[in-house]
Amino acid sequence: MPEGPSIVILREALEPFTGQRVQDISAPAAVPVEQLLHQKVTAFKSWGKHFLICFKSGTIRIHLLLFGSYRINEERTIKPRLRLEFKTGYVNFYTSSVLFLPQPADELYDWSADVMNEHWDAKAARKKLKAIPDTLICDALLDQQLFAGVGNIIKNEVLWRLRIHPESHTGNIPTAKITALLKEAVKYSFEFLDWKKQGVLKKHWQAHTKKTCPRCDIPFVKKYTGKTKRRSFFCTNCQVQY
Repeated sequence: MPEGPSIVILREALEPFTGQRVQDISAPAAVPVEQLLHQKVTAFKSWGKHFLICFKSGTIRIHLLLFGSYRINEERTIKPRLRLEFKTGYVNFYTSSVLFLPQPADELYDWSADVMNEHWDAKAARKKLKAIPDTLICDALLDQQLFAGVGNIIKNEVLWRLRIHPESHTGNIPTAKITALLKEAVKYSFEFLDWKKQGVLKKHWQAHTKKTCPRCDIPFVKKYTGKTKRRSFFCTNCQVQY
């Protein structure tokens, strides 16, 4: 499942189509194609793992799910879930969730919850964490209402960097560690973005999918943790369980 930085890359790639009218469209039945035909795209936006195509009459929301993909000015052999044609090119989305929301994106999304948005609010995230002291930090980091855009890779890498065990209860983690966590979630997300653009993301993984802790030189534990049951890779020697 693509994480926030990958959706930012998609948003940036489609920026040249901003302000252009839809020349042709094919979409699921839930999308009002006749209404959107010849409308201008007012903006492309991202919120966490959601990609948003904005019009005056509403918003197309795309989630790439586990196996979704897109092609800009290219075709795959399978039929796209959504196709938008513009004067200067086209984009196809495959194996994705596509919905039309009749509201502007600004009315639907809390931009302050997105770790890659300029309006990210660490104070608000801290307040939300305080309200769920019994939640495991591995689940809290994947909660898109707290850390929109953070996925399993970012979760594993941030917790390893900060020496926090994924099964730590949020309310037991020291205040200084929470402060560091809020900063590191943003910092690592932008590093992820840079590495992804360079095609070297996996070379920088220290914990995710790894078998040995590079700090302690002992085997990592691989475990499906928390309510989300997502894979965690962690070191029982250097990552403290609070």
